[in-house]
Amino acid sequence: MLTFIENLFQMEVLITALVGFAAFGTVLTIAAPYFEGDKLSARIKGVSLERDRLRAQQKAQLIGGEARLREKPRRSLVSQIVEALNLRSVFEAESSREALRQAGMRSERQLITFLALRLLTPIIVAVVVFIYSSTVFADRIPPQMRLVATTVGLVFGFYLPSIILKNLKTRRQDSIRKAWSDALDLLLICVESGMAIEPAMQRVAREIGSSSVALAEELTLTVAELSYLQDRRKAFENLGKRTGLPTVKSVVTSLIQSERYGTPLGTALRVLAQENRDARMQEAERKAAALPPKLTVPMILFFLPVIFVIILGPSVILVMKIK
Repeated sequence: MLTFIENLFQMEVLITALVGFAAFGTVLTIAAPYFEGDKLSARIKGVSLERDRLRAQQKAQLIGGEARLREKPRRSLVSQIVEALNLRSVFEAESSREALRQAGMRSERQLITFLALRLLTPIIVAVVVFIYSSTVFADRIPPQMRLVATTVGLVFGFYLPSIILKNLKTRRQDSIRKAWSDALDLLLICVESGMAIEPAMQRVAREIGSSSVALAEELTLTVAELSYLQDRRKAFENLGKRTGLPTVKSVVTSLIQSERYGTPLGTALRVLAQENRDARMQEAERKAAALPPKLTVPMILFFLPVIFVIILGPSVILVMKIK
């Protein structure tokens, strides 16, 4: 058994395993688009669950029940660990909840899982690093360096869940940002045609779902909150908080002012749509202006050697034949 473990951690075996994983990942990446389900339907189903929760909350308030109905997760082992160790206050549950909402995860169960991962991931990564450094590189790494590697693994594991969550949030915000200009134009058309804000958002959510599932989900959820929340301003503010984008927050401010003072919404939306298009054009120009400096190093490393080989190759061959 010991010989098998030693052979398993040999460098050749590890390299072969990494090559196999890389090949499997390549095949999975190519085949993944063919096996993707209907993300929009799944997201809208989640929104319908949130709508049901809002309906139940409103019903509880009307019949004199709780002032606020919170989602009660099942008392699983993970939730018991979170409550016993008071991880909500240790890891700032409110900021984590806001980040999870911006990443598209709104349930209490997902918050509990994230808090538990922030506790368990450093321990798991540190144990894996210690075992790996003690078996594979036992003869090459002194004990002091193993302790340093374990500490680095502990720190990396502590920040790993936050890094993954930040990447998910950034990807979702990029999807919303790319489709927001088109959604704003569609919303302007619907409002100027005489539609109210709720059916206008519902129509825009159906149209924009093919380009951004995240934006369609947020608009549908906003329509549900407008229907069940007593304060409509709170529903618009929630849209800005869930997205975390300045462009969305500016539109939310215009919607709140229109609801409060009765100002024409079409004029404000037209100005905001034009500003959003100008901002997108400026961003595209900035990226285009930054492209030549970024291409300098790749051209020196990859293009110029090939050009030199093509130009000087025949001359070198002729000189070698003459000699």
